[in-house]
Amino acid sequence: MRQAQFGGPKGPKSHGIQRPTKEQWATLGRLLRYVLKGYKGYVAIVIVCIVVSSITSLTSTLFTRTLIDEYILPLTKANDPEYASLTQALFRLGLVLALGVVCAYAYNRLMIAVSQGTQLRLRKKLFTHMQTLPLTYFDTHSHGDTMSLYTNDVDSLRQAISSSLTQVFNSLITIAITFTSMIVLSIPLTLVSIGLAILMMIITTKLGSVSRKHFRSQQESLARVNGFVEEMMTGQKVVKVFCHEDEAINDFELINEQLRYSACSANRIANIVMPINGNLSNLGYVLIAVIGATIALAPDFSFFSFHFSLSLGTLVSFLTLNKNFTQPISHVSQEINSVLNASVGADRIFALMDAQPETDEGSVSLSPDARSWMHNGKVEPVLGDVDFRHVDFGYTTAKQILFDININTSPGQKIAFVGGTGAGKTTIINLINRFYEIQQGEILFDGIPVSEIAKSSLRRSMGIVLQETHLFTGSVLDNIRYGRLNATDEECREAARLVGADDLIRRLANGYETILTGDGGNLSAGERQLIAIARAAVANPPVLILDEATANIDTRTEVFVQQGMDRLMQGRTTFVIAHRLSTVRGADQIIVLDHGRIIEHGTHKELIACRGKYYQLYTGNEL
Repeated sequence: MRQAQFGGPKGPKSHGIQRPTKEQWATLGRLLRYVLKGYKGYVAIVIVCIVVSSITSLTSTLFTRTLIDEYILPLTKANDPEYASLTQALFRLGLVLALGVVCAYAYNRLMIAVSQGTQLRLRKKLFTHMQTLPLTYFDTHSHGDTMSLYTNDVDSLRQAISSSLTQVFNSLITIAITFTSMIVLSIPLTLVSIGLAILMMIITTKLGSVSRKHFRSQQESLARVNGFVEEMMTGQKVVKVFCHEDEAINDFELINEQLRYSACSANRIANIVMPINGNLSNLGYVLIAVIGATIALAPDFSFFSFHFSLSLGTLVSFLTLNKNFTQPISHVSQEINSVLNASVGADRIFALMDAQPETDEGSVSLSPDARSWMHNGKVEPVLGDVDFRHVDFGYTTAKQILFDININTSPGQKIAFVGGTGAGKTTIINLINRFYEIQQGEILFDGIPVSEIAKSSLRRSMGIVLQETHLFTGSVLDNIRYGRLNATDEECREAARLVGADDLIRRLANGYETILTGDGGNLSAGERQLIAIARAAVANPPVLILDEATANIDTRTEVFVQQGMDRLMQGRTTFVIAHRLSTVRGADQIIVLDHGRIIEHGTHKELIACRGKYYQLYTGNEL
């Protein structure tokens, strides 16, 4: 079972400002370009609306100065107060504020459209690109980790785009406009505000550096949890068979503890930073109020030979502006961290997008009926003649799997591969359809190097039944039709009859219309395998590959299936991998593999007469 290591999965937002790295700036720049690519007009409108909204908010704050100095104070001193001008001013302010509300509503609605649209495009691009990746990518990346890209990482980007980026820009605009207004109103009080803001920045930055380490691994750790849960769900039967429930729980508790540890660490910093910032802001408010009142009450107030004056309305407006100045600084520190943390998810998403797709330099194509090659301007029939010439292969350059493989077949032959586990049987099959590329040698299909045949055409010319069956959500008929999407219902049923699956399918609750879910979990292993075999049959390919096709079928059912398989194999070149050697006795060639080398080949009678490795495997006798 896997062991969890303590690291930093995704915790809560840190309120200390992280210093963006060059890589993060590059990732954020790429993300912004990706957003702008589809929504330039929307983003432009959003920026205008944010600026207008910030200006209207500032206007209401500055109106306090006008309200006190030009309306309230004069009205309190007037013997016969006249309120018409005040009413008009309040009406104009109401219109300005209404405009701000409309703009705020507009940019929030637009950012929802931008974020959801970007999420849609990201998932579509991820899935589309994933279909082009070679199997080696999925061999080196866990399914849970890849699934996490579509859920956690994409959603974190959506939140960053719809909320964090908008808040950062809104706060920066507010800070800039507010700071300019503060300078205009009072330079001494502005200097006090700047000093307090710098102190807040230093404290939040220092505390942020303590919690920064908990964010780099946030998405990876969350993906690790998803991968573990998916692994346990997929292997639940194995867990129960070997009574490993307690071990699975213990392993999950380690991973879950990892998440708790990081969350507590991040929360600890957040709980320290916010009260500090709040108290500093309140302290600054009181300090500015005291200094401002001193200036306002002393008409000839001077400092270092500089004379200052301040009205009551100006002081009240400035106190409000000070709040508007310090609060966005806290918001910026919080939202920038959210954006930077989301950049971790963006890194992972772009890593998949940048993964090299499966290369295909083949130019030879297959006709629509999968019965002829379009080669060098000529139409040549597909014979199904597959030959290996001095083929060497290794999944990595450090470890070679196959050594000098030579196989000569004739069209219509049945070729069987036998050997112990890890001998290289399935690897050879994977090379025929170019799931992997060979390092040395050559594989020929009808005399054409498979590297010159377009992969889509090469694979359409082969019907494959894998050892591990996979059925998709849908009806039984749909799953059979997966082998050839333009097949009619009757052709699908005929394929099922051919392989002996028709009776079993008809006994299902709704026959061919029975809905399969959960990878065919409502079927027995044998029924699932029969449907997979029928799926290969409906493709009607010239070459057939059977990788332990009857492994999950009971002996009685196997008799009927084998009869159907014999009919299916007629006229086709067939490659068979089988551990039950009784099923390959009639093969035209039996190739015995051992540790990636061909050690024997011939017919059943020839190999039995040799009394070599095949004889040992067939009789169970060690020589």
